[in-house]
Amino acid sequence: MKKRILVAPLNWGIGHATRCIPIINALIDAGFEPIIASDGQALDLLKKEFEGVTCLTLPAYNVTYAKSKTWFKWLMLWQLPKIKKAIKKEHRATQKIITDYNIKGIISDNRMGVLSKTVPSVFITHQLNVLSGSTTKLSTYFHDHYLKAFDECWIPDFENQPNLSGNLGHNFKNKGLNIKYIGPLSRLEKIKVKPKYDIMVLLSGPEPQRTILEEKLLSDLINYKGKVMFVRGKIEAEQTVMLESPFTIYNFMQTEELQQTLNKSELVISRSGYTTVMDLAKLGKQAFFIPTPGQFEQEYLAEYLNNQGVIASCSQEDFTLKQLERVTTYSGFKGLTNTIDFKALFLLFQA
Repeated sequence: MKKRILVAPLNWGIGHATRCIPIINALIDAGFEPIIASDGQALDLLKKEFEGVTCLTLPAYNVTYAKSKTWFKWLMLWQLPKIKKAIKKEHRATQKIITDYNIKGIISDNRMGVLSKTVPSVFITHQLNVLSGSTTKLSTYFHDHYLKAFDECWIPDFENQPNLSGNLGHNFKNKGLNIKYIGPLSRLEKIKVKPKYDIMVLLSGPEPQRTILEEKLLSDLINYKGKVMFVRGKIEAEQTVMLESPFTIYNFMQTEELQQTLNKSELVISRSGYTTVMDLAKLGKQAFFIPTPGQFEQEYLAEYLNNQGVIASCSQEDFTLKQLERVTTYSGFKGLTNTIDFKALFLLFQA
């Protein structure tokens, strides 16, 4: 009988789910049976990607996100008691899943309650310094409190320079964590194809900011003279396609179609979430980043790559079509050739 490994990504946008796709495929290739557990759009996406894999629903965090950048952090801090309750609830659900499905290992992508004292448990994160402005010490302490309970912590980045996460995943005080830098995770591959789109807009992330940026970009790009592929990042029951010059608008794309389209696009406009950073780095793309207002992680990544002269960026408020003229002065990503040693990582589950 194949050993069953529980894979549980956080439902915050779809980035945590999509970066688990190569891990799930690697588990299958290594002879394990993955069991997927999440909620919301993250679970919906993985159900579409892995139709033959058991998918289970975990309790949702039900976090509310602010429209205003000013209130983003304070609303998150105000909801900490609710988040802690949700973590306890998902921990109880995890124990039942372990018993019901005879789970032999756990890979949790930022779900702090998905772990066990009796089953080897891994936590995936690119943030060991959890930036939140004046409250960074508090948010990092809260994060560390849960992280210490896991057997291993996998960081999807390079340990040394050059790296993609900067101070988020480096330059921290190791508080006894068993840390492994596994290299960037991406479900995508670079392929040689003829360019078809001048711009590809790739949206994701929590509401209401996803919708706010969608409406702004549709308005700002309406007079653009080239071809624009616009992926709204809404995981729905059926895929929809609309043609409204200069746009081709999809609600979502699955991996193979997304890979083809990204490779055919000259420039990508997107949020600066870390999974997007890894995907575009893997493909060697030129991009323009618009971080989610008030989300310190995305604002840091955008600034980090902007200051290195790699990817241009600006705030959501400041974006206009004219901002794209700056792109030519940036190098863009050069592509990644790293290979993740999943065989070595999965030894934790062989005992």
